[in-house]
Amino acid sequence: MLADWQITERITQGDLDISPFDPERVQPASVDLLLDQYVRTLAGPKRAEIDVADVQPRHTTLGQIGEDGWLLEPGDFLLACTVERVTLPPDLAARVEGKSSLGRLGLTVHVTAGFIDPGFTGQITLEIANLSGKPLRLRKLMPIAQLCLIPMSAAPSRPYGSAGNHYQGQYGPTESRYQMR
Repeated sequence: MLADWQITERITQGDLDISPFDPERVQPASVDLLLDQYVRTLAGPKRAEIDVADVQPRHTTLGQIGEDGWLLEPGDFLLACTVERVTLPPDLAARVEGKSSLGRLGLTVHVTAGFIDPGFTGQITLEIANLSGKPLRLRKLMPIAQLCLIPMSAAPSRPYGSAGNHYQGQYGPTESRYQMR
């Protein structure tokens, strides 16, 4: 995993891009990422079935975090994204992880998709869930996650995006494209 000075050095050299970049958000082995203003919630009634073998486009509804924030009720789930657009070079993979202070309140930022492939470019979609028994209020531009950068032992023969991957270049909270596999 890259150390703080290595992260800053790679960004300064220009082969790693995190935009916008604030050196104050660099931690000992990660970079704090901020919550963007747009969210997606599952469309339709809470008990409506989603057949994972036939996920339909527009199975989510786009919303926006207002000045008063977004109240995430216990058990609720939404998709959000980071303010930052990340471009990884072919020799770096990454993990997006929650912030421990938020995890201690019952907030998760990824359900299963914490891994980011080398060569990825775009905003990072977060899978946010409230596991606590109390409503949690999210605020736009709050530090929501941390990005850890992992050097590859070798560059892959097919970096992300070279084979028409589903989420390359994503902008905003991007709903599942499982049906495209």
